[in-house]
Amino acid sequence: MAASKPVEVPGGGGSAGLSRWQLALVLGTPILLGAGAVYLWGRRAARRGKGASERKTPEGRASPGPGSESGSGQPDGPGHEEMSPLGRAQAAKNKGNKYFKAGKYELAIQCYTEAISLCPPEKNLDLSTFYQNRAAAYEQLQKWTEVAQDCTKAVELNPKYVKALFRRAKAHEKLDNKKECLEDVTAVCILEAFQNQQSMLLADKVLKLLGKEKAKEKYKNREPLMPSPQFIKSYFSSFTDDIISQPLLKGEKSDEDKDKEGEASEVKENSGYLRAKQYMEEENYDKIISESTKEIEAKGRYLAEALLLRATFYLLIGNASAAKPDLDQVISMEDANVKLRANALIKRGSMYMQQQQPVLSTQDFNMAADIDPQNADVYHHRGQLKILLDQIEEAVEDFDECIRLRPNSALAQAQKCFALYRQAYTGSNALTVQAAMKGFEDVIKNFPRCAEGYALYAQALTDQQQFGKADEMYDKCIDLEPDNATTYVHKGLLQLQWKQDLDKGLELISKAIEIDNKCDFAYETMGTIEVQRGNLDKGIEIDDHMKESDNTARNSAPLAKTNMPIFQRILLLPIKIAHMEKKEFYLGMNLFMIA
Repeated sequence: MAASKPVEVPGGGGSAGLSRWQLALVLGTPILLGAGAVYLWGRRAARRGKGASERKTPEGRASPGPGSESGSGQPDGPGHEEMSPLGRAQAAKNKGNKYFKAGKYELAIQCYTEAISLCPPEKNLDLSTFYQNRAAAYEQLQKWTEVAQDCTKAVELNPKYVKALFRRAKAHEKLDNKKECLEDVTAVCILEAFQNQQSMLLADKVLKLLGKEKAKEKYKNREPLMPSPQFIKSYFSSFTDDIISQPLLKGEKSDEDKDKEGEASEVKENSGYLRAKQYMEEENYDKIISESTKEIEAKGRYLAEALLLRATFYLLIGNASAAKPDLDQVISMEDANVKLRANALIKRGSMYMQQQQPVLSTQDFNMAADIDPQNADVYHHRGQLKILLDQIEEAVEDFDECIRLRPNSALAQAQKCFALYRQAYTGSNALTVQAAMKGFEDVIKNFPRCAEGYALYAQALTDQQQFGKADEMYDKCIDLEPDNATTYVHKGLLQLQWKQDLDKGLELISKAIEIDNKCDFAYETMGTIEVQRGNLDKGIEIDDHMKESDNTARNSAPLAKTNMPIFQRILLLPIKIAHMEKKEFYLGMNLFMIA
C-alpha cells in the first residue's frame, strides 16, 4: 500500500513505512551535485513543533515547554523572605540574566551555577533552562567544551530543547566535531519542520565539510571501474572544444559505404588513437585505454591526442594517479594544439578539485584561460568550480563569458540561473529568488531540449515547495533523457517529500537501478530508506552491492568523478555506521520520534 500515512518505528524491525522524522532524514539533507548545489529540504516531512518558536525567545530566558513551571509559583524578587528552592533558583537565574545582558558573563555563570545547585532535581525543564543559560554565557567566552557539556545536560533533561541542541551544534562545529554537529543540527531542522534557514544553512555547511572528508577518503580507495555509457556521453557533451570527443572525419575511415549501412567501419591508418576513436563511436569504451596506449608507445602521429584520451578515461574510471602523468605531458607540449592543452588543463584542474586542492585547481583553470582565452569550455567549467568554492559572483562572471563565446550554451545558461538562485537563497532575498526562478523559465523556454535546465529548475522548485511543478519538470527530463537514472531517483525522492508515498518513491528508484545498475545515487537512497524503515540488514546488503559496482558520478556534471557527487554518501551515514557497529544509528535521533 502507499505509505501516505507513515508508521513510526519505535525500535527498528520490519515496519512498512517511515515515521516523519525518519522521512526527514532521507529528504532533509542537501545533496551537492557537480552541476550545482541541490537542496532537498523536507519541509513537509516533519510537523512544526513547539521547539520552532524557542529560537525567537530572548537569550537567557526560559524556553516554554509542556508542563513547565518556569516563571510561575514562587516570586523571585527581593523582599520575599521565604522562598522555595525553585524560587531561589529562579531568583539566581534572573540575576544571572541581568549580568548576561550587561556583558558580565563570568558573574552570569556564577549565578546560573547557583541556580543549578538550588533547583530541585525533579524540575527537569527548569534545570535544563539553567544549564542552557550557562552554556550561552560560556559561548560568549568561547569556552566551547563547556558549552557542549552544559547543552548536553540541558538536552538530557529536555530532549526537544531546540535552543540547547542548536547551541551544542555550534559548539561542536567550533570543536571540529563535524559528525556530532550534523547530528544535532539535523535534529534541530526536524524539530523546526525545516522552517529555520539559520539551522538549515549550518547543516549545509557542515554537510559539505564532512562530505569532503568522506569523499577524499573514498577517492583514495576507489577501485577503477568504467562508468555507464549514459554518464560517459553526458560527460563529453559538456565540452564543445574537446578535439578527442569529435567524431572521426570521413578521410579517416576506409569504407564510408559500409559505415552508412550500419556496419562497423575500419580506420584508414594503422593508428591506435583512431581505433580508439572508432571504439568511442561504437560505445565500446573498455578498449579505449589499451588502443590509446598503442599509439603512445609507438610515438605515433596522434601522440598528444592519445595521451589526452587515455588520461580522460583514466579519470572516468577513477584512476587519477595514472591520469596525471598523461595530462602533465600534454600540458607541457608547447607544439601541441592549444585546444588539447587547454582541455588537459581543465581536466587536471577538475582532478585537483577532486583531491581537495582548490589552489592548484584554480591555477590550472586560469592557465587554460590564458593560453586559450576564446575557449568557452574553460569558463563553463571554471564557473562550476567557483560554485563549489561558494564564489558565486565569480561563477556568474565565468558563465556570462561562456555565454558570450557560445550564445547557444544551454548548460551554461541553466547553471548560471542555479548559481544566482543559490546566492539569493543563502542571502534570504525573496526578490532575487523570484528573479532566479524567472530565469529558469526563460532557460527552458529558449532551450526546450536541455534536460539539465529542467532538472535544475525542478530542484529549485522543490526547495520552494512547488512540488507539483517540480514533478512536471522531472517528467520533462525523463522525456528528453529516458536513460538518465539520476532523474528517476530525484523524482522518487520528490514523491516521498511531497506525498509521503513510499511505494511510488521506491518504484522510481528501482527503475533507476534497472536503467543503470552502477548508479550509486539510487543504491544509496534506497539503502538509506531501508535503514530508516528498520530494515537494517537489507540496507547493508544494498550498501555491499554498491561497493561491488562503485561508480560515483551520477549525473551530467561536467566536473565528472569529482568529490561532489560523493556528497550524496552523507545520506548513508546511518548505513555506514550501522555497517561498522551492526546496530541502528539514527543520527542521534532516538529521542525525537515525532509522530
